[in-house]
Amino acid sequence: MRTCTFLLLIAAAAIYTTGTPARGCGESYGESYDTSIEDRWEPIPDINDQHIQELGGWAVSEFLKHANCLIKFSKVVSGKQQIVSGMNYRLVIDASDVGSGKLGKYNAEVYEQEWTKTRKLISFSKAE
Repeated sequence: MRTCTFLLLIAAAAIYTTGTPARGCGESYGESYDTSIEDRWEPIPDINDQHIQELGGWAVSEFLKHANCLIKFSKVVSGKQQIVSGMNYRLVIDASDVGSGKLGKYNAEVYEQEWTKTRKLISFSKAE
């Protein structure tokens, strides 16, 4: 019985790892968002705010957990925010490729609810 349970766990882990491939730096990560509330986005008043910059670094770190590349956060250069049951952020992030040092722009969408300490990376992709 133990051998059977162990083999089932190994099979489940193999299916999970093959079903969730790592993404490259140019590939998008995440899900689509609700377009019905599209018109409620406002520019972030102070893009250099410490919290906004920290949020951008966190978004890069979260993306790297699922990526097949290595980039280094530089700074958030622009963004919008949307009040929901918390806050949605659309951030434009400068990050450099660790191998080449080449700087690139990335789009990240993050949901945050500070009072419950909830953060979720909704999407992350290379900016066109």
